[in-house]
Amino acid sequence: MQALILQQPGQLVLTDTTPPGKPGPGEALVRVRRVGICGTDLHAYRGNQPFFQYPRILGHELGVEVIQVGAHDEAIRPGDRCAVEPYLNCGTCSTCRRGKTNCCPNLRVLGVHTDGGMREYITVPVEKLHRSDALSLERLALVEMLSIGAHAVRRAEIAPGETALVVGAGPIGLSVATFARLAGAQVVLLERSESRLQFCLEKLGFEHAILANDDAIPNIRSHFGGDLPAVVFEATGNAHAMMRAFEYVTHGGRLILVGLVQGEISFHDPDFHRRELTLLSSRNATATDFREVIRALEQKVIDLTPWISVTLPLARAAEAFPAWLDPANGTVKAMLTM
Repeated sequence: MQALILQQPGQLVLTDTTPPGKPGPGEALVRVRRVGICGTDLHAYRGNQPFFQYPRILGHELGVEVIQVGAHDEAIRPGDRCAVEPYLNCGTCSTCRRGKTNCCPNLRVLGVHTDGGMREYITVPVEKLHRSDALSLERLALVEMLSIGAHAVRRAEIAPGETALVVGAGPIGLSVATFARLAGAQVVLLERSESRLQFCLEKLGFEHAILANDDAIPNIRSHFGGDLPAVVFEATGNAHAMMRAFEYVTHGGRLILVGLVQGEISFHDPDFHRRELTLLSSRNATATDFREVIRALEQKVIDLTPWISVTLPLARAAEAFPAWLDPANGTVKAMLTM
């Protein structure tokens, strides 16, 4: 079985490994067909991904085909096409019992804490498979990415007509913006790349996007009738941008940190209290979010056609990774075929 292993930062090796054995009760053996390249994979390749250890098989955005199911499992059958919910929670702690499976203290994420899906076969819990008879394998591989955005928007509890700023128009930021728009928010994107802004306006149908610079606040106000937005989503994973985002929220507003940075961020407490801001983090997603995303895709309220910039076989991934790190290449989402 072929697998792509990140031995250390900057060193991906395609090698043969032992395939997994027969699935046990509650498990399924799946054939990985598509793998989306995530910012997490790129951060790990650079060497700055939190909670990461080397060597590791990357890959958690997966479109798979079920090969074999363990005994007594009937919800999933051989031949089913599925998205994989890659967050392996314990299911017994107080956090899981409260339904917060996405931030279980014992959480292991495929491709981060344990080996992921950049290999031909993998065994996963049946409960982490989300079947769709209508969606292609490419679409299923993007469900996890979209679920991150759906979860962040659900955390924000957006009311129809509320104003929302999304900072960062990478795949996660675009996912957030997509579901904020579906929730009825007036969405504006803030992004430092002019080409990405044009992509948002011309390909994804967003009406308002602002170039990020040191004097962004007047431009933000101009798009919201002179006010600052009620909800700000920060999706850059950049510490400086995360700290600047506190300045973009109106009095009584909400800031949701979706991006993750390896280090500390700070804010001016008197100003934070003066404006009575609400600060939230958003981590991963839940089964509810996966079901919402699959339903939206099946109903064709989201068009993913423009998102996939490049598709390559697994054997060519190692040579392509350095180019995907360069924003000048304009890659929105890269997809591996297996």
